[in-house]
Amino acid sequence: MERRFNVIKSDFEKHEKRVLPRFPFCYLTFKADDTSRVFEVKDISFTGMQLSLKDEESNFNQDSLVRGSIHWMGKTLDISGTVKWHAGQRIGVEFQKKREVLDRVQNFLSIEQLVKNLKPLHKLDDGLEIPARLKYWLRSDGPVELFVWQHMDGEISKFQILFLEVFVEWEDGAGLKTGRILSKRNVDSPLINEDEWVFQIDNNIEVEKLRRVQDLLKHISSELLPDEVKTLLHRQLS
Repeated sequence: MERRFNVIKSDFEKHEKRVLPRFPFCYLTFKADDTSRVFEVKDISFTGMQLSLKDEESNFNQDSLVRGSIHWMGKTLDISGTVKWHAGQRIGVEFQKKREVLDRVQNFLSIEQLVKNLKPLHKLDDGLEIPARLKYWLRSDGPVELFVWQHMDGEISKFQILFLEVFVEWEDGAGLKTGRILSKRNVDSPLINEDEWVFQIDNNIEVEKLRRVQDLLKHISSELLPDEVKTLLHRQLS
C-alpha cells in the first residue's frame, strides 16, 4: 500500500510519476460530432484535454480535427481541436488557438465554476475505499484534485494540488515542488481505483503556479476544507 505514496521517477529527466487514488465516476464528458461514443475527460486545461474510452480503443488519427461538445453538470461547451497523440483508449487534444475559443474555455473553467463542483470525497459513505492516511480529498472531476495526507500521529505529512495543468506538491522534510501535468492513465489494482500521473517538474519553484493555487484555495469554503488546514497549506505555499 505504501508504494502509492512514493515518487516513481521515470527515465526522462525532470519527469516524475505519482500513483494517486481515483474516483470511479466522472461527470465531465465529451461527445464528438461525428460519433455516438461518449468520452470521459480525464484531464483538461485552458489549452487542451485528455480523453478516454472505457471499453474500446479510439480510432482518431494524429493531427486529425475533432469537433464536439464538453458536458459538465448542466453546462455545455462546443469545442474543436487537433489530436496531438493517441495511445489505446486515450487521446490528447489541443484546442484551436483562437482568442474566442480561449475565452469560452476560460469561462467554462472559471474558479467559481470549479469550486462549485468540488466534492469532498473523504466524507462520502458509499463504499469508496480511501487510503488510510489520506485525510482530505477534494475533486472537481477533471480540472481539480486536492489530496492532503497525514502522519500516523495525525499531523499533515504532505499535499498535492492539481489545478488544470498546474501541479503543486509539498512534503514534510522534502519541501515544495511545482510542475505541469503531462498525462494521466488508469492503473489496474485489485484493491483500489488508482491513476498514474506524469508530471514535468520545474527546475525552480514557479511563483505564478503557487499564486494560481493560492487563489483556488481562497475560494474553497471551510465546509469543504477546515480553516486550519487551509492556513497550513497557505503557509507552505508562501
